[in-house]
Amino acid sequence: MTFWQKIKQTLRSFMNGRHGADQLSMALLWTGLIAYLLGTIFSGVQGFFLWPLLGILLTLAGIAAYVLCIFRMFSRNNDKRAAENRRYLAMMERRRTARRQARVRFQNRKKYKYFRCPGCRAWLRLPRGTGVVTVTCSRCHTSFTQKA
Repeated sequence: MTFWQKIKQTLRSFMNGRHGADQLSMALLWTGLIAYLLGTIFSGVQGFFLWPLLGILLTLAGIAAYVLCIFRMFSRNNDKRAAENRRYLAMMERRRTARRQARVRFQNRKKYKYFRCPGCRAWLRLPRGTGVVTVTCSRCHTSFTQKA
């Protein structure tokens, strides 16, 4: 066995049973990198006295994100780390869905009038030009009048 194969095998056996990298860890890694770079830039700025303080805070936030990322990768509590990652992915999916729906509402804004239900805050739509209509929400069954 060569030197590099021994190192590879040692790392493999060290990581056995550990959580490793997932989407939340990679997001923490990138967030830490961006915060650290912005902190480095702001700490060197002269002028307004709060810029260096902001730089120091961003640098510390970047380092904290790195430490948390490394902790998550080397953790042996796989169930807890997987649950954290699932919550992160669910939150990101809700954000993606909200952006996608906002884009569709913007594209169809000339055909439809979009509004929210006063009971459950669900998005509803009516074709433009239908006048004043009594609307019943399909989710909470609240009836109200709406001008389209």
